[in-house]
Amino acid sequence: MTKANTPPSAISKSISQHLQSIRKARGFSLDKTAQLTGVSKAMLGQVERGESSPTIATLWKIATGLECSFSSFLSDDDVELSSQHAEHKFANDINVTIKTLFPFNAATQFEMFELCLKNFHEQHSSAHQIGVTEHIHVLQGKLGVLQGGQWQEYKAQEQCILRADQPHGYRDEEGETRFIVVIHYPH
Repeated sequence: MTKANTPPSAISKSISQHLQSIRKARGFSLDKTAQLTGVSKAMLGQVERGESSPTIATLWKIATGLECSFSSFLSDDDVELSSQHAEHKFANDINVTIKTLFPFNAATQFEMFELCLKNFHEQHSSAHQIGVTEHIHVLQGKLGVLQGGQWQEYKAQEQCILRADQPHGYRDEEGETRFIVVIHYPH
């Protein structure tokens, strides 16, 4: 959470603005949004007001419930593409950084990120929309991938395809692991 006297970070502002914009464009109340996302009305209100920065897992719940891409919450539509390559750090997930390499593209239905997990961090995610897949390529370290209740390890230069429409997770197995994730949202 951001502290009351601390101005919200750029990422918190982006998330806040995008959440408000999409909720209002669809005519959803906070109650309706809470029902769709599984995130409490109180938390959604705090995120919209910039009083709280969601965890990555919570942001995925919001994106999934609203049927939006994850990258849409991380960038300002008015910002040039080149500036979207900054690493995004989440206040509540200090051992994870996410760099948007390519934001969601409606024509291809893909978005691409580089993630870095540190300090043997384990990141769990609830199921995304039906049919969503994550194409993973490990750049450095060793990555544990949870799929179907089983952990599988991948080292640098190995890859896998993850069915992301079921609960899944990632784990840093070496102290620092970097990997590329290409997320495909089917039509």
